[in-house]
Amino acid sequence: QVQLVESGGGLVQAGGSLRLSCAASGRTFSIYTMGWFRQAPGKEREFVAYISKSGASTLYADSVKGRFTTSRDNAKNTVYLQMNNLKPDDTAVYYCAADRGLLSIRKVDYDYWGQGTQVTVSS
Repeated sequence: QVQLVESGGGLVQAGGSLRLSCAASGRTFSIYTMGWFRQAPGKEREFVAYISKSGASTLYADSVKGRFTTSRDNAKNTVYLQMNNLKPDDTAVYYCAADRGLLSIRKVDYDYWGQGTQVTVSS
């Protein structure tokens, strides 16, 4: 089992940047694909990005492609989401999640979730 704790959220103006971190407990972090999801008020939780176990493969939702970058440091049991050129539509609670299976954009495939961190982008 793994526990995930996100940090780095906050309030930022449109065009600004934030970097989210997700720290994982345990010594088996490198066996998990890590995903980022977000949920805006009144909306379903949606896929943002994932990164493979080694970090060699990433995938982004079209809405964030070119603005967000995910990376991981397996030695530190941490995955990151660098968010640049933020827009008001990016306002949401952001979650990291861990998946022992194949790379997936489906939230049902992820086994463990963090508590989320709020990102608010003002116009």
